Amino acid sequence: MSKIYVIDTNVLLHDPMAMFSFEENEVVIPSVVLEEIDSKKRLADEIGRNARFVSRELDRIREGGHLHNGVALENGGLVKVELNHRSFIRVQELFGEMTNDNRILAVALNYHIEEQEKQEPRPVILVSKDVLVRVKADVLGITAEDYLSDRVVAPSDQYTGHLSLFVHPSVIDEFYTYRFLGINHLGLKMKLHPHEFVILRDEMGTSKSALLKVSSDGHRLEPLHLSNDPVWGITARNAQQRMALELLLNDDIPLVSLSGRAGTGKTLLTLAAGLMKVEDEHKYKKLLIARPVVPMGKDIGYLPGEKEEKLRPWMQPIYDNLEYLFDTKKSGDLDKILMGLGSIQVEALTYIRGRSIPGQFIIIDEAQNLSKHEVKTIVSRVGENSKIVLLGDPEQIDHPYLDAQSNGLTHLIESFKEESASGHVKLEKGERSKLAQLAADLL
Repeated sequence: MSKIYVIDTNVLLHDPMAMFSFEENEVVIPSVVLEEIDSKKRLADEIGRNARFVSRELDRIREGGHLHNGVALENGGLVKVELNHRSFIRVQELFGEMTNDNRILAVALNYHIEEQEKQEPRPVILVSKDVLVRVKADVLGITAEDYLSDRVVAPSDQYTGHLSLFVHPSVIDEFYTYRFLGINHLGLKMKLHPHEFVILRDEMGTSKSALLKVSSDGHRLEPLHLSNDPVWGITARNAQQRMALELLLNDDIPLVSLSGRAGTGKTLLTLAAGLMKVEDEHKYKKLLIARPVVPMGKDIGYLPGEKEEKLRPWMQPIYDNLEYLFDTKKSGDLDKILMGLGSIQVEALTYIRGRSIPGQFIIIDEAQNLSKHEVKTIVSRVGENSKIVLLGDPEQIDHPYLDAQSNGLTHLIESFKEESASGHVKLEKGERSKLAQLAADLL
């Protein structure tokens, strides 16, 4: 039996192709959704782009018939724009004010009532990324769901880039003797990915262990190429940080992603590796550091000054790490160092569209606040002989339409895990301080 899906505005602004994701079912777009999309189409950000895309798609669909009657889609579904708010009085009795959310609820409720009067009623489902809209729908007796079609993988199944295996001690001895192990020799049931890290542990309970990495062709396990020497004064404090430096300093891996909670060392390690590659080895011409301008909490509004002055508050976490690496003592010392070097550029992601970036070590911080389209735009800017590193914590998202499973960083990690051109590590242990680790665990 087909279903009726009533779509909230935030679903279309999050995924402009959402109306095509409901297979052979009827998709209802309340007229108030069109009004909300129209109010967003002049924005210069991702939401504005999605609003314009939805507008163009609806105009294209309109060529196949009248939207108020419903237009058949190629996938067998039906898209319809609904003007009817007859049930708003009932919604208003419960929730009062005539808000846009309540108008959308009224459309869903009206469909639900109409279907219940039929001999074979079709299920009516309200799809919204707004939690309170779904709660209100439940109060009204309407089935409500989050939009899940864009979710990549469940949190428990997300790729970490490393795993531990308990093996017979003779296997560990064989690795230290021959300096490699064939993956088939381990008799694994799961598949290992290129540049994935494996910690071999003694199943007999001794402290014997080995840290290995899957080769780029995915056929064998090899030792790490780098020693645990300091990188710009930074030494790996745990196994995952060693893995991260192995990927960051490998010139044959142009795409690296690091995820982990606050304080695990993602940004500091990456900046140290970038400085070594740019300033010491001269492998890249420039170190470009960028992050999205997404506020945590209430936005502070427009900032005075030139571009650099406006960006400073947003980029301060980057400068904090650079001050630590350069060991600056006084205010203003870092600015003098950066001006003298000339090879380090810190900017907002707002200015990256349309650019081609060859020969640079590129760091994208807070990548969990990027959508799939934004990540695609950024990675597709990377030119010849460049390396790009994306950092973020998928559990700490400030973007209103993204979550741990639908953000651009998670999408990139899952999409590239089979590719030899990329590597990923999830950092798990906090190294900022004992207090920071307790806060990450308890709060």
